[in-house]
Amino acid sequence: MNFSRSFVRFNWLALVLIYLIVVAGSFVRITGSGMGCPDWPKCFGQWVPPTEASELPSDYKEVFSEKREKKIQKFSKMLDAMGLTETADALRNDPELTKEEDFNASKTWTEYINRLLGFLAGNAMLAAFIWILLKYRKRKVVLLTGFNLVLMVIQAWFGSIVVASNLVPWTITVHMFLALVIIGLQLYLIRIISPSQREPINLTKSSFYLIWACFGIVIYQMFLGTQVREAIDELTKIGVGREAWTDELGMQFYIHRSFSWLVLILLSIVAYINERGAKHTTLRATYIFLALELISGVLLANADMPGLLQTSHLIFATIIFGILTMVVIRGRKSIPA
Repeated sequence: MNFSRSFVRFNWLALVLIYLIVVAGSFVRITGSGMGCPDWPKCFGQWVPPTEASELPSDYKEVFSEKREKKIQKFSKMLDAMGLTETADALRNDPELTKEEDFNASKTWTEYINRLLGFLAGNAMLAAFIWILLKYRKRKVVLLTGFNLVLMVIQAWFGSIVVASNLVPWTITVHMFLALVIIGLQLYLIRIISPSQREPINLTKSSFYLIWACFGIVIYQMFLGTQVREAIDELTKIGVGREAWTDELGMQFYIHRSFSWLVLILLSIVAYINERGAKHTTLRATYIFLALELISGVLLANADMPGLLQTSHLIFATIIFGILTMVVIRGRKSIPA
């Protein structure tokens, strides 16, 4: 089945919006704006948030703290039902989770923009789903688009849990990885509907397996990166300076750093094979973004520009994930096993 150019472009736009959510989410985190809106989906009970504290009632902290307490209790019961009793008890018994921050207009609007991008991306995916139902009705595409739309709804709901739990680290990690799954499925949809993406990427046998190895390592690297980020947040809270981070972060930091160089070595081999053969631009792009990712990682560990570099580091990592996902989806061995 042939899909219209406008439909293909619209789905590329949806992918861009999903990526912008990741970028905005990173900016929210580095600016400490995650609790800029204490409730969800509204912000301070309004669809358009206030700009000054005087626009809020005097007891707004108590009001939203009580609402958060109720949501934590509901989420804890769900975790109990899933057998995660220890995690549920930790949420119920942590007094820090119900503490409200003072109103900060810049943080509120930073978080609000993040939510607005999520709203736009979600509605773009909904529009694409309706478009398919009305015009194409291809079973595989309908199911794929519908499933990804459901994941987007779950992602939005889990965003409310992240806020309700006052940014408990593991919830942020789950939130990010769910975003990666959504990106991967959107790329697979584009692979199906876009003529330019249906063309397979022919790889040598060695490149084929090396790409798969890099793909797995990159996913694990992103998980380790969230753990390192969480550890740094905790060290910062207790007053540990940047100069002592390396000593305090432990084995996960060294694994994260070492695996980065491993991916560089593997992709260097792939790049060498690619330049001697097919010269695929997609593989070239992967190598370029990996270089940028490593540079940002080195600077992040040694330079005093944490905010800018944290966002750059995550953006490059997510782009690499997206490119490798497309290579894995389109790639095939050109040499028989």
